[in-house]
Amino acid sequence: MARVPYLEKSDLAPADHDLLARPITLFKALVNSPGGARAFHGLGQYIRHKSKLDPRLRELAILQVGWLTRSPYEWSHHVKLGYDFGVTDADIKALIADTEGRPSDLEPLVKTALKAAREATRDGAVSKATFAELQRSMSNESVTDLVITIAFYNAVVRVLGSLEIDVEPDYQPYLDKYPLPKA
Repeated sequence: MARVPYLEKSDLAPADHDLLARPITLFKALVNSPGGARAFHGLGQYIRHKSKLDPRLRELAILQVGWLTRSPYEWSHHVKLGYDFGVTDADIKALIADTEGRPSDLEPLVKTALKAAREATRDGAVSKATFAELQRSMSNESVTDLVITIAFYNAVVRVLGSLEIDVEPDYQPYLDKYPLPKA
């Protein structure tokens, strides 16, 4: 159960109704602070719709953050969203294998991006070696967008956990298909 109420459009000023265009539980909780929700939404929209980062790579990096932090909400939502952006079941299984140090068939750039996500999530920053490896394959704009994406979704999982946001029933099948590791 969330620590703040889930609000509906009827609870908001008309100027804030757009914040619930996608009425998911995360947004229903965030609109307890309309200004905060609007700022949060702005960066999320940039990452999803305006960044030049490859969408499949983006989703795999987000999934890596969700997996490492054991965030049911983030993981389930981005398994579903990942499918929309070219992530396959084989990719998800390979991400899990790569995270566990087992061999995978992921492309070298994807492996490096996942390593960057693991380092930033576990250590607070991407290592110099991993960053240099990314720069050999990506433009500075794409590397920066990847770092922004990883950092933003690390923030997202902390908001989700702190507010205790519930996973909607429509997303539970993705958790059932790919259960998160035990702590």
